[in-house]
Amino acid sequence: MTKFNYKLFFFTAVLVLFCFKSFSDDAEVKSHFITIGSNEAKVEIKIYSSLTCPHCANFHINIIPDIIKNYVDSGKVKIIFFDFPLDQAAFNASKLVNCFENDKNLMLLDMLYEKQNEWTSGANIDEINDKLKKIVKNLGINSSQFDGCLINEVIADKILNERIDAHKKYSISSTPTIIINEKKFEDSVSFENIKKKIEKLI
Repeated sequence: MTKFNYKLFFFTAVLVLFCFKSFSDDAEVKSHFITIGSNEAKVEIKIYSSLTCPHCANFHINIIPDIIKNYVDSGKVKIIFFDFPLDQAAFNASKLVNCFENDKNLMLLDMLYEKQNEWTSGANIDEINDKLKKIVKNLGINSSQFDGCLINEVIADKILNERIDAHKKYSISSTPTIIINEKKFEDSVSFENIKKKIEKLI
């Protein structure tokens, strides 16, 4: 798991085919989360992760698909993705994800984790932003919209408040952190371990 560097974070801290969102008020931002699965599911899994965290990428790419296949698709589990950026690059990437409409933000989330080694390899935040800009350009987002998303204070506040609240509520200090039915998952983050926990709850 990747440890959270508080000092580093705080110091560093529209519409295109109906995919890119321009938020109108705080209420809309606060209710905007990436969610998959039924609201009637017996098990709710909250995933707190940082887009620059390699462990988060591994979890997203290699473990979440198995959870979806075995439990989400059958209506037993609901997954909610939360932002817990560990640095400025992850913060900017999270802003972009939050600028997208529902199914499109999950598409971008997948893409950012799959291409994590590519866009995080910049020597500075400007180079990283340029690489992020190229990724979203493939989804139809132009440079002006990209820049507008990064300076959107409502989205930025939503992400920061989400992280602060998560740290207070669950004592999160590393990513990924998994919360299952409001209890912090303390075992090693593997599909088998999560499966055992789910099976006890369904």
